[in-house]
Amino acid sequence: MSMFLDQVTIEVKAGKGGDGMVAFRREKYIPDGGPAGGDGGRGGDVIFIVDEGLRTLLDFRYNRHFKAQPGQNGMNKGMHGRGAEDLYVKVPAGTTVKDAETGKVLGDLVEQGETLVIAHGGRGGRGNTRFATPKNPAPEVAENGEPGQERQLEMELKVLADVGLVGFPSVGKSTLLSIISAARPKIGAYPFTTLVPNLGMVNVTDGQSFVAADMPGLIEGASQGVGLGTQFLRHIERTRVLWHVLDMSGTEGRDAYEDYVTINSELETYNLRLLERPQIIVANKMDMPEAQENLAAFREKMNAGRDEFADPLPIFPISGITKTGIQPLLEKTVELLDVTPEFPLYEIEDASDTVVYKFSDEEPEFTITRDPDRTFVLGGEKIEKLFKMSNLDHDESVRRFARQLRSFGVDDALRARGAVDGDLVRIGDFVFEFVD
Repeated sequence: MSMFLDQVTIEVKAGKGGDGMVAFRREKYIPDGGPAGGDGGRGGDVIFIVDEGLRTLLDFRYNRHFKAQPGQNGMNKGMHGRGAEDLYVKVPAGTTVKDAETGKVLGDLVEQGETLVIAHGGRGGRGNTRFATPKNPAPEVAENGEPGQERQLEMELKVLADVGLVGFPSVGKSTLLSIISAARPKIGAYPFTTLVPNLGMVNVTDGQSFVAADMPGLIEGASQGVGLGTQFLRHIERTRVLWHVLDMSGTEGRDAYEDYVTINSELETYNLRLLERPQIIVANKMDMPEAQENLAAFREKMNAGRDEFADPLPIFPISGITKTGIQPLLEKTVELLDVTPEFPLYEIEDASDTVVYKFSDEEPEFTITRDPDRTFVLGGEKIEKLFKMSNLDHDESVRRFARQLRSFGVDDALRARGAVDGDLVRIGDFVFEFVD
């Protein structure tokens, strides 16, 4: 089993806010002490932080649930509960995070130490000191803490490399990477020897260097998932320069120009922006007998299909076996990297300069359905959140909750649905009688 993992789905839950407290002062010589219940503490956030020591998402294969701690409950004498510490989850550089339900990109984590708040903790509930008024100086009302945010996330890792090696299987990409760097990828005389991306640090003269990534071989239909397909095409998105490695020996029975057109077509089908990256054509296996003739034929076909005034694509004949032609290739690559910016993976619009007017169809504050046993069921995010934050252990809190439901129009809506005195109404697991 491969130890490289680049896609995973996890669940995160931020901490619930601490409950507010109902308490009263009872101190000697202080008449009418009044309310003294403190607020609950804030629940902890779930935060992703980049750790450059990680290389894959393998840790998330065995731990897919992350839950932050809840805030401390409020205490008497007006003391607030302590807020919970945030939960930091380490992720490798190059991790893209999406909401699994909406598909929205929440963040793209690249830099060491970069953080992203994935789920916000709930605020603490208010204690009864917050509800004191001249008309009700001693309220028995407190709030429960707000629930923490829950999310299902899709995490995708795209390796960070300056140069990406693309081409058909068995064209010598892994051999080339092993020559120019200290990487030791698996090399074999059969297709798809490379099953995971391999990274190597390439040192050039004058202290210049860059990171190269050997991608698993592509074939026709890769953009639709044929072969290793889209499983590793995504890793090419972060690269700035592409080395298009071609086999000039002809020993596999393929035509180098047809391979070149096929691979570029797959890159374009997967993502149009991949063809914006500068390409260097690496004509490999030039030590073979017919390689020179094949290279000449390749140049002729390339020139036939291009504008005569367009700059020719750089072609570097090399041999991975004899290690010839390597240095000019590295020097040209460094020149290209110096003038090639990073390509953004996602378009981020600056909302500060643009005002968008559009119709917003707000979701209803609540929904009403009916169970087979004729119980009315109240649902909706606002109603459920209000219920969870209501402390129903005190009669005054129950009456407050009933007034809030009435202000939302729940009573009128239930009557319109045919509810009469004594009918049962359920919110979550809480069941009560409707009183007209």
